[in-house]
Amino acid sequence: MSSAQPFASAITGSAAADAIPELPSPDTKRWVVRRKAIVVQAVRNGSLTLQEACRRYNLSVEEFLAWQRAIDRYGVPGLRVTRLQIYRDTDETARRNDAAD
Repeated sequence: MSSAQPFASAITGSAAADAIPELPSPDTKRWVVRRKAIVVQAVRNGSLTLQEACRRYNLSVEEFLAWQRAIDRYGVPGLRVTRLQIYRDTDETARRNDAAD
């Protein structure tokens, strides 16, 4: 399963690549990994525009793009807030090692 389609394997039928689970409620307060991934997938497959997603969920463009980057770099588990510091530290160490070479 690719990081661009985090739930594709859970969906059956010919529309599996384009289908997404039901969008979270617009009044969502608690952003768990699955909800973030659903919104990113909806924007990526064109079900929702970036502007619509930001307006509907009261997100900044920067916040949405951070979710998208996390999925691209680390897959859906990268969306976990508790993992952010670990990934940040890992990226920083890699940059320092690259600069030293």
